[in-house]
Amino acid sequence: MDIVLYALTVLLYGGLAVAGWHAHRRAGVPAMLGRVPAMAGMPAATGVAGLGRYGRVMLLVALLAHGVLLHVTIFPQNAMVFGFAFALSAMLWLGVGIYWIESFFFPLDGLRLLVLPLACIAALLPLAFGGTRVLSYSAAPLFKLHFLIANIAYGLFAIAALHAVLMLLVERRLHAMRGGALQQQGAAAGNGWLASWLDTLPPLLTLEKLLFRLIGAGFVLLTLTLLSGILFNEQLVGRALVLDHKTVFAILSWLMFGALLTARKVSGWRGRAALRWVLVSFVALLFAYVGSRFVFEVLMHHPVI
Repeated sequence: MDIVLYALTVLLYGGLAVAGWHAHRRAGVPAMLGRVPAMAGMPAATGVAGLGRYGRVMLLVALLAHGVLLHVTIFPQNAMVFGFAFALSAMLWLGVGIYWIESFFFPLDGLRLLVLPLACIAALLPLAFGGTRVLSYSAAPLFKLHFLIANIAYGLFAIAALHAVLMLLVERRLHAMRGGALQQQGAAAGNGWLASWLDTLPPLLTLEKLLFRLIGAGFVLLTLTLLSGILFNEQLVGRALVLDHKTVFAILSWLMFGALLTARKVSGWRGRAALRWVLVSFVALLFAYVGSRFVFEVLMHHPVI
């Protein structure tokens, strides 16, 4: 059963990703030399065909298959198996789900070319790196609530981090065009695959609006994750707060994202510095669980909870 779900998930993600890149290469994008990009109010280029009705249905089937796969592999026979590979797989699953919802309201077909290959790879990771510890308390309702909220928060921040990366690339291209760098490099550089892919993305202001919506929702869920974790620790070990690596990095990332949202609200903070802050905050969040488990499980071969 598991292998069928693995195969179905990878085939659907991979097929949609390959089809998207193939359509992008066939459609192409007009040369951007001397043209003001979409940030200035012009419509974005359309070098990537939309998913369409059948594409959306296939992506929904892929999400369902991936979701069932995560459930049967993480919770086998009323137990729980987990590790960094499962965390990454769940994070990208939620990221694809968020993209699928966003795509109904915003032209984000360029983002599909990035998130689907990542999800395809992440879905296979548990085959190579299985969980190292079965949690005896996985049936506890409070733990299940904590686990669900935490993974949704991670998924929101993962897709927000991808948005930040794309915005940095688009902004870099914008400055290059304004500075005349593309004219000096010639038309070939302007028609490169990276440039044409970036031109398929929505305007920077649209991406920025989506970015801070994702961060705001993720921050609320991360707050609930910390609170539910405190309650669960109190129930499990009689201590509200255990200052281990997971807790320290989770609190650090919470403070960093909170500072970002506060600065955005108070002073309208934006630009490259804000985007880099998003990425550093996300890295701190990764270290809170995924990164630490990777070090213990893969590099040190030491099972952890």
